[in-house]
Amino acid sequence: MKMKLLYSATSPFVRKVSIVLIETGLSDRVEHVPTNPWDPQSDLPAQNPIGKVPTLISAQGVEIFDSSVICEFLDNLHAGPKMFPIDAEGRITANQFQSLADGMMDAAVLGFIENSRRPKDRRWGEWSDRQLAAITRSLNWLEERYPTLNQTSDIGTISVACALGYLDFRFADLEWRRHHERLAEWFEQFAQRESIRATAPV
Repeated sequence: MKMKLLYSATSPFVRKVSIVLIETGLSDRVEHVPTNPWDPQSDLPAQNPIGKVPTLISAQGVEIFDSSVICEFLDNLHAGPKMFPIDAEGRITANQFQSLADGMMDAAVLGFIENSRRPKDRRWGEWSDRQLAAITRSLNWLEERYPTLNQTSDIGTISVACALGYLDFRFADLEWRRHHERLAEWFEQFAQRESIRATAPV
């Protein structure tokens, strides 16, 4: 029995899981089931009480969420190079990058929702500015730690790539590369991976 991944195509968190599936060679063990988290008729909350994607249903019928938990679960199902480094120092570094990138994606998704789904007369500018400030600080943090990033595919580099890709997708006018040239250089190289190209949002 295949696992099932409840997903929305434009979610950067779903993209992270999809990349891990490709990198670990597990894609053929998962059935992708599209869902709309905004649809009140969706059965997603029955699988995940938070009502968010991604949500994974294991082959044994166990519901697993959120993206970081799903990725670690998947990492235990293959014999190849681990997405979560085994050594303590490497694991902390990778998880730190993942945590920062997840925060960036959270801020970007919240900012996008505020400025696209909320009626114009009810939008909260200070809220949007707060999300943008968090993204900017995170970009600066990554730029300063450029030497720590590498081209090895692990949960940290994958997460950072998803965050930057989402900025390109939803916030092109931010032009984050202008003030983060070394980070942009890293992303340009890392984005050549097949798993990154195959999961680019459209």
